[in-house]
Amino acid sequence: MIEWAVDGDTLHVTDADNAELTVNGDELVVDDSGVDISRPVDDTIVLTTDELRFPHAVVYAFSLGLEDQYELDPSGDPLTLSPGEYVVDVDTEIKAYLRFSGGATIQKTDDYESIIVSFPDRTRVILGVRCRHEFPAGTITVPDSPSAIAEAVTHMAASHKTDGPDRSYPTLRGHPSLIEHGDSLEVPEYIRSDTPDNGIELVVPPDYESLFTTAPLAYYVQATVRTTEEVLGNRPRSDRTRPRLRLLDHAIEKELSPMPELERDVERLLRKTFFLDCLVRNVGPYGTNLSERSLLDALGLDAEALYHASLQDRLATYLDIPYAAIKHRLPEWHLSTYVTPTYDSVETLPFLLDRLSMIYTPRTSELEGQELVERSLEDFYRGQGPVPGAGAGAGTNPRTGASSGGPIGSYRASTGQVASVDIVKPELRGGRAHGWLADGVPIDVFKSAPEAYHNRLDFLERASDSTSICVVLNDPEMAGEHDDVAEIYRQRSEDLSMDVTVAESLETDALARIFEDDHDFVHYIGHCETSGLRCPDGTLATSSLDRCNAQTFFLNACGSYYEGMQLIEKGIVAGAVTFTKVLNDHAVKVGSTFAKLLVHGFSIERAMGLARRRIMMGKDYAVVGDGTHSLVQGENQLPTTAKLEELDEADGERRYLLTLDCYSTRVTGSYYFPHTDGNEYAHLCGNESSFTLTESALATMLDETAASVIYDGDIYWSKELSRQFER
Repeated sequence: MIEWAVDGDTLHVTDADNAELTVNGDELVVDDSGVDISRPVDDTIVLTTDELRFPHAVVYAFSLGLEDQYELDPSGDPLTLSPGEYVVDVDTEIKAYLRFSGGATIQKTDDYESIIVSFPDRTRVILGVRCRHEFPAGTITVPDSPSAIAEAVTHMAASHKTDGPDRSYPTLRGHPSLIEHGDSLEVPEYIRSDTPDNGIELVVPPDYESLFTTAPLAYYVQATVRTTEEVLGNRPRSDRTRPRLRLLDHAIEKELSPMPELERDVERLLRKTFFLDCLVRNVGPYGTNLSERSLLDALGLDAEALYHASLQDRLATYLDIPYAAIKHRLPEWHLSTYVTPTYDSVETLPFLLDRLSMIYTPRTSELEGQELVERSLEDFYRGQGPVPGAGAGAGTNPRTGASSGGPIGSYRASTGQVASVDIVKPELRGGRAHGWLADGVPIDVFKSAPEAYHNRLDFLERASDSTSICVVLNDPEMAGEHDDVAEIYRQRSEDLSMDVTVAESLETDALARIFEDDHDFVHYIGHCETSGLRCPDGTLATSSLDRCNAQTFFLNACGSYYEGMQLIEKGIVAGAVTFTKVLNDHAVKVGSTFAKLLVHGFSIERAMGLARRRIMMGKDYAVVGDGTHSLVQGENQLPTTAKLEELDEADGERRYLLTLDCYSTRVTGSYYFPHTDGNEYAHLCGNESSFTLTESALATMLDETAASVIYDGDIYWSKELSRQFER
């Protein structure tokens, strides 16, 4: 769903996922819409101008007459197109295409923040736009039967747009069809007809543990999933506990380990196949100068041949590559979700496959002694100076906030009783982010629920021309955080279409309406008790709400976990909560940092993960619902975090090591290009890149990069930190 509007010389395009594309033109004239552009788009707009400005993007140009392809140099050199017929691919958050006749010059601004497409004269240009998010195509009904679930997983691959290595691009993997419970297996004919049959089979024991674990691999390699019972029948001496990956044309049958070792085998196969696809695709039309690509030569692989090979031929080649030969080059996997493998959980599979999450069986153990405190301190940013976020000097008790000199901080608690949560320790496997769709309340994960994923689809269908944020202050003594976050949201509204409102001392009915109204984000600052959120006239139990229409939230109050989970069940996608009592000054630090990251495009899970590390007891904060969900888009398509370390001086100049970390749980398979002097390479998201910079070069880089920066024991926003290094 795409909407657009013109304001003077500026065209604003928004989609259902709150992504926004702003295009500025010189004396821009909008003539028409709905014109064909020979590209997959949701809408087209005819523009007349001699110059168009886009946000920073990767840009390709295709000559329609000569079938030539050009790429705008990532280092910044302009691209000059001689007169002809062209389609220009501008890879912004909302996909954009330009079709025009004539010559053009495409260049990046000196600060790399914008792309300028200029024409010798005023030119008629067709702008095509496409929402990157796709809705599920239909619904598959399944009974409580492993063989039926196996067939449903087979049809998940119907959403792929290609079986080539380009499927590693997130835009070429659509959202799988939904799954719902029923008495019999029902697969719509249009889903059956779109399901590929590539001669690849994944034969799995007829149990839900094995089916859930292998689903991500089956989905990505587009395998037909069958049960060992169906394939092996009564074959003598056959081991029905061992899954098999079969390539029928090659007569290859690779045996996999039974559970629980199957989890490791699937992880290695999927990571290897996905990674090698990311390297091979670079000889295709959307290739780039990828730093990891040289590994193909070291492995003796012919990228050109593999790119044009059949899926079976390519996968057969990949299977011959030892995992040990590439594991040191693999990006850390972006997402792992721990799911109770039962019939009740099958409805979550399409959402997890859409994010290309690994799926594991949940296992937990009890936290021992002071382990929660110790694990919090391990994650805590430590600098050379005073410990930030501690609220006091040495000798502070991180649980009580007290030292030998007496109390040094006040709890964000009222006189009422605060709900307690029994926290457990999860057995986490590999992954940047971890989701939990099972019983228990573990640390270091976002606690999700099936409702959260369905709620996200509901919000994608709800059109909005701006992001609505409501800040609620229900205790005047906490005005410090209120003032900080309100200012952060207002500043961001200067760059994005954002409507910010503030409310104070809301009574129960008024607070209920806040959650029931169509707000995109509610930031509650106040108290939480066992009976609900504290208001001047009592408490609001979120379980009493009929339906929540707000999209996301932060309940920055003591012990707000249960109220937050109720909000998810009532219609909200995701939110941030606390497990127990929290110190007020800690809450202010977490609240302001979370706000800054959230409105700059970080997912709720990643924003909270970074924010809570500013305080010693960061494990007291958590995310509920779909933690991969983002409220808005940032300046960069992919949220970026940097680590900054001061090095020894060289030739009388201070030097710094800047390490960039760019990834997203939403668009796995993307790459990023660091704009530093002399850099020629792009990097796969999930792999870090490091640069040694002088102080002046660092200041420029930070000013031109929208990123969170971990430096000297705390976290900063790059543009603000850059001022410390300006000379």
